[in-house]
Parts: sequence; C-alpha cells; structure tokens
Amino acid sequence: MSELLEAKEPFRFCTRLNLTELTGLRASTLSQLLALIKEVPGACIYHHTHRFLQQHQYISPEPPNDFAYWVTSILGEGGLGERLMSIDTIQFPTIHSLREKIAKTIEDYLRDNALANLKFSAEGEEFHFLKSVSFVLPTNYVACNLKEFTDILEKITIDSIYFHIFEARLRIGKGDNDFSNWIECSIGNKKLADAISRLDPYTYTLEDLRKTVIEIVKKDIHI
Repeated sequence: MSELLEAKEPFRFCTRLNLTELTGLRASTLSQLLALIKEVPGACIYHHTHRFLQQHQYISPEPPNDFAYWVTSILGEGGLGERLMSIDTIQFPTIHSLREKIAKTIEDYLRDNALANLKFSAEGEEFHFLKSVSFVLPTNYVACNLKEFTDILEKITIDSIYFHIFEARLRIGKGDNDFSNWIECSIGNKKLADAISRLDPYTYTLEDLRKTVIEIVKKDIHI
C-alpha cells in the first residue's frame, strides 16, 4: 500500500505571509494599462489575478480578474472585460506566460476597437498597480509517507495550502503544485500525482481544495 512507502525525501510544509505594496504606477487608458502590464514586476500581475483568492479564502471560487473588472466597470469596455475574464489561469505555468496572454488580449482588442483607447478613467478611478510580496516560512510539519501527509493536511493553515498549490506552481515556476511533485518524485506514485495535478484549484475555495486533495489521497491508499 502506498501509505507504507517511506518517501525518498520527506515533505516539509511551509506557509507564507503576504504583504501588498503600492507601486505608484497607474493607468487611465487602455494603452497605458497595456504598457504597464508589459513592464511591471511579476508580483503585480500575480496580485491582480490572485488577489481575490488571497483576501477571500472562504468565499466563492473563480477569483475576479482586476484588469477585467477595471476595463468593464470604469472604461465600459465589457467586451474586453469578458475576454480577460475568460483567460484560464491554470493553463499558464509561469507569470511570464500569463502576462503575455493578458497583454496580447488587450492588444488584439485595441487593434479591432481603436476608439476604445480614447476613453479615459475619471479622476480617482485610475488603475493602480499593486504587488504581492510573500515571505515563505517553514512549519514544524513534516510528512514521510502518505498517511502522515493526509494527517497534516487536515490541520495545516490554508495559507500553507495556498503556498504549495498556487505560489509554488506559478510564482516559483515549478510547473506543478508541490504536492504532486512530491508524490511523484519521492513516493513514486505518478497516478496519484496526476490526479491532484489535474485539479483546477481556481474552481475551489481553499477549504474545499483541502478536502478534495485529502479525499483523493485517502481513496488511493484505501483509508
């Protein structure tokens, strides 16, 4: 049984503290927004596509995209807002690739809707770029097998789950979440790793995500 297999390397759970910083950068038009999206730090792109998950961890899945909200609600460009909202974040392995997709979506829209760039936001309603700064901290929790892994997963904070699922894959650029990477590389259970990797974490609240991962692992190890 998989739970009896000792991992080649134990899984060390981490957590993170998050701070939001002002950049002083702001946009009043679509062209200004586009130019800044191409230049701002990746931490800005991450903040404006993941803010809702970080601030409202128990509420609705499918976090709003700040760019989509602004172009729709402030500039009145609902068509572009829909295109930005439809970007499937889970399909992008890095912040760089996500940034490129957002920028190209705005560029394509402006090419077909040149008059949209004549719209200015009202004073005080500019798009202000913020960035997320994370401090990663080790916890005292270490799992050497899948049984220990599920036991710990049931009691760690959602900040730890957020870090290992979202930040490890997208901000750190590991290409997959930490749980799947560990289960495949240290436990040797690729089927289980793939089952967790296939989850779209953006369609779950963090608590539901915790429960779902635990259920998948327990079903695999028959407990």
